[in-house]
Amino acid sequence: RLGAGGSTGGSGGAGDAGGATDGRSRPPGRAMQLARAAEIVCLCAAPAALAGWLAERPIERRLGGPRQVAGGLMIGAVAMAAADRRPQRRTLEQAGPLDGLMIGLAQATALAPGVSRRGASLTAARLRGFTREDADELSWLAALPVILGAGVLKAGRLIAQRRAPRQGGTLLAGAGAAFASTLASGLLLERTGLGRAPLTPFAAYRMVIAAAVLRSVAEHGTSQDA
Repeated sequence: RLGAGGSTGGSGGAGDAGGATDGRSRPPGRAMQLARAAEIVCLCAAPAALAGWLAERPIERRLGGPRQVAGGLMIGAVAMAAADRRPQRRTLEQAGPLDGLMIGLAQATALAPGVSRRGASLTAARLRGFTREDADELSWLAALPVILGAGVLKAGRLIAQRRAPRQGGTLLAGAGAAFASTLASGLLLERTGLGRAPLTPFAAYRMVIAAAVLRSVAEHGTSQDA
């Protein structure tokens, strides 16, 4: 449905005439709709791809401690719960380039430990006023190119380090598993209707995990935490 929106009023006569002369003709504006959909998907993926290329390793080195992970979990939980209070007034057909860019920027924040790519994209879509169901669909559409791009980035780094022959099989298996699990979980959410569920329980779950991490740090400490 992405990119199916737009101004179709007033074009019925031309479309009917075209259909009468050539039954194979595409509906008016179909190419424009596809181009718009591709633009949105690219904007969803570009910020995460750029951030991953430039900042993945510094972020892993500097924000990898358990307190930072707990902080990411809590910030994500608060943002998710707040976003889900927004009115559900927009549908997938109304998505535009700015929506794609905002979701892409949200996905880029998932490089920080404790921030979920899925949660970040859902939060951004709900902040933009999409219904829960359509926010869920946008999140899945945005996920696939990012997952594929992350696999390409890892493969490129392994090749540059001349470690691809030894780790290529592991990388391929991991990328395949991530891609398959994304598709499987998407189908599960669609069939169970969880994609239309409120986000508050997921936010609460993240807070519980964050509290458990902080409690573990308080009780046992860690040499990795700054």
